Amino acid sequence: MMALDQLTRTLDVLCPMHLVISDTGMITHAGPTVQKLRPETTLAGEQFLDVFDLKRPRSIEKISDLRANAGTKMHLQLRAAPQTEIKGVLMPATLSGHSIVNLSFGISIVDAVADFALTSADFAATDLAIEMLYLVEGKSAAMDASRKLNLRLQGAMISAEEQAFTDTLTGLKNRRAMDHVLARHVDWGTRFGLMQVDLDWFKAVNDTLGHAAGDFVLQNVARIMVEETRGCDTVARTGGDEFVIILPYASSQDVLENIGQRIIEQLCRPMMYQGEMCRISGSIGMAIYDPESSKTVAEIMDDADVALYASKDRGRGRQTFYEPSLRKKVANSNDPAAPDGVAQR
Repeated sequence: MMALDQLTRTLDVLCPMHLVISDTGMITHAGPTVQKLRPETTLAGEQFLDVFDLKRPRSIEKISDLRANAGTKMHLQLRAAPQTEIKGVLMPATLSGHSIVNLSFGISIVDAVADFALTSADFAATDLAIEMLYLVEGKSAAMDASRKLNLRLQGAMISAEEQAFTDTLTGLKNRRAMDHVLARHVDWGTRFGLMQVDLDWFKAVNDTLGHAAGDFVLQNVARIMVEETRGCDTVARTGGDEFVIILPYASSQDVLENIGQRIIEQLCRPMMYQGEMCRISGSIGMAIYDPESSKTVAEIMDDADVALYASKDRGRGRQTFYEPSLRKKVANSNDPAAPDGVAQR
């Protein structure tokens, strides 16, 4: 018995994850780390196969089979939660019929350390598991740092892309963004409406009140256009006081005119800037892109532009839906010999 006690004290230091079992399979001694797996109970006195479920080898069903297969690698699982998987090997101790079972967590060590609050003191000094834990921690820290860096880079890329597609003064989409949106709608192969919007009397605001007042007006115009269109619509500023609105699903003249009329009514309302009244209006030209038609998007944009000229020609502050006959009127308005009073853009 003295020899067995001496052996267990030695094993507690050299391999703290060990068990000593009798020839009947009863645990007579548990190493300090194994005991931590069941801190609420004393393992000594328990049956080995009551504490552990033997998964492999499947041919082993009782303790005598286990002793007969000494030296064979075992795959075990704790019967009580958490059901940690454990590797083990049994060897005879040659002392009163006892056997020693040396255990290891294997690849489950990371979970086991967390589940049972293990530290480096719970492993043998020469156990490479500690080095592996350090490597896992180092890898986790590196991956976490890499993930955070990637998130920052993605955020920076998204921000840069957003800036590249945004008009800085108004927050609307710019011409580059408009081209992307138009191409996407063409790929979808559905009808959509187009509006060319040009501000009337905007130059007078800049000339009389200054560019700060003009910027104030443009920002208010952008707000009005966003508020009077739908969430699925795209409002883009394509020039100084020029805008384009892309309206998916607005595939009829009536829908376009209802939206256009709301915009015109709001733009006609005076805007106060530092006690000064800013008065503008908006002229709109409209057209519809139809994938069944032979016309390209560029041609539809030109149609809307022709309709815009017609709105200007008719006195500004109004909207016009494109029709082919408008082209002759636009040609006449650009003729130097045209009568005085014909509105120029």
